[in-house]
Amino acid sequence: MKYMIQTKNLNKSYKKQEVNKDISLLVPKNSIYGLLGPNGAGKSTLLKMLTGMINPTSGEIIYKEKVWSRNDLLEIGSLIEQPPIYENLTARENLKVRTLLYNLPDSRIEEVLEIVNLTNTGNKKAGKFSMGMKQRLGIAIALLNNPKLLILDEPTNGLDPIGIGDLRELIKSFPKKGITVIISSHILSEVDQIADYIGIIANGQLWYQEKVQEDIDLEKLFLEVVKKAGTKYE
Repeated sequence: MKYMIQTKNLNKSYKKQEVNKDISLLVPKNSIYGLLGPNGAGKSTLLKMLTGMINPTSGEIIYKEKVWSRNDLLEIGSLIEQPPIYENLTARENLKVRTLLYNLPDSRIEEVLEIVNLTNTGNKKAGKFSMGMKQRLGIAIALLNNPKLLILDEPTNGLDPIGIGDLRELIKSFPKKGITVIISSHILSEVDQIADYIGIIANGQLWYQEKVQEDIDLEKLFLEVVKKAGTKYE
């Protein structure tokens, strides 16, 4: 099996606190990988290492079967924490800033707006967008450079049920376009409906990693794994 990205015994510590410990992640090419875990489990820290936002304390990141380098960021799109938007600019203006930065053609702006269904926002400033529209604009920015790997950290935070449904269908369409997706969440039902593979992280460690089975009770599995990890989860 070919992996888009994997890690080998990845660790991240801040002074005496271990945030990630010996994580060996395996993300198959053209799949949706759901990274599950309670709040504070270390999901965001792991994703920040994969996107070059922070450096590992030790361990390796392998991208397309080679040791990860900062040049690989040209093929990686991400939405971690808040969408990186200028609220005083329109959707198109937000994307224009990035096309200039990445030296991309303007035609790419309309392409990504169509993908995330934001073509009709006109002169409306991004600051006036709903939470769902802001999230979709954040994904449009992440898609602008035609990434091969898309990393989304809790992308449905603050979305209403319609927004979650729209985003779910959008994410499910990406592997057919040659985009591998890692999506982190603490909402089991959200990941259960879209993921091909599941990883469960608790107390900074990866305790479970498998292909999704149709007959599996994800909630039961999750609670068993988290309990084994010694995490109190309510």
